[in-house]
Amino acid sequence: MTEVAAAPSKVGPELERQLEQHRRELTAYSYRMLGSAFEAEDAVQETMVRAWRSVDRFEGRSSLRSWLYRIATNVCLDMLDGRNRRARPMEIGTEGTGEGPLGDVLPESVWLQPMPDGRVLAPETDPAELAVQRESIRLAFMAALQHLPARQRVVLILREVLRWKADEVAALLGSSVASVNSALQRARATMDASGLTPSDVVEPEDDDQRELLARYLEAFESYDLDALTALLAEDATLSMPPYPLWMRGPANIRQWMLGVGSVCRGSRLVPTVANGSPAFGHYHPAPDGGHAAWALQVIEVNDGKIVALNSFLDAAVLFPLFGLPLTLPAEEAAP
Repeated sequence: MTEVAAAPSKVGPELERQLEQHRRELTAYSYRMLGSAFEAEDAVQETMVRAWRSVDRFEGRSSLRSWLYRIATNVCLDMLDGRNRRARPMEIGTEGTGEGPLGDVLPESVWLQPMPDGRVLAPETDPAELAVQRESIRLAFMAALQHLPARQRVVLILREVLRWKADEVAALLGSSVASVNSALQRARATMDASGLTPSDVVEPEDDDQRELLARYLEAFESYDLDALTALLAEDATLSMPPYPLWMRGPANIRQWMLGVGSVCRGSRLVPTVANGSPAFGHYHPAPDGGHAAWALQVIEVNDGKIVALNSFLDAAVLFPLFGLPLTLPAEEAAP
């Protein structure tokens, strides 16, 4: 773990600067713990408030960074106390078909939420380290994390993702090194047994990925389902939180898109990134001739094929988070 300045300045603007330089990494940590972009931001804000209130008691025995992580950990543990884990539709309901039905809308608190890369990944990070960080926010990895008891989740994130030493984690949690090592062993076993393995780590500028995404965008916007399903793996999944329906395989996905999903015909896609993966803002045709926000698509890729189409339908909430407009005027939406 890289240490920084031992003690924060008591001067207001300087303290604020020192705290703010850790906001992005604390947001990433809180997101891995909580599975919600909005709860992660709430947790970090509460962390900053607690830090401001208690700075006079900070004695500099650890780094400012370690101190903030201790506060953030306590905030996240408080928020997780007594709550169910967040999940993906594939973990909640039985496999459906292209015929549906969608099922009832489930509360936001049920679902693992997407996160914009820019809020949790620092672009200036070493490329090798950035790949590790990107992998650790993949939807599949995030879903597997949610299977861990809260304190095991802390240990695994700090030890495996952030590379803290066992004694540093023990000091943060007020426990022993032996306890930390035991928790890490149990966490690893749970992760291995979850069956939720991350998709390929592909650099955003990878030529093969850019070609695949260009073909997907063209196929989706032209609603060429022959071309689109040719890009899917045989076991590709489609899911649509907040609905529990999910389905597997190109045939079911094609049937859905020709049936209930045919309302997507004439849509437009705007590229973005989420959870270390390619993503699109999905806009439906609007009565005024433009296009209106419909869903955030997160695309998972493995071995040159699309293995998951994750459509998060709470566009009114998610699009502002991703810096996407809620509407595309007709002149901007024209092919």
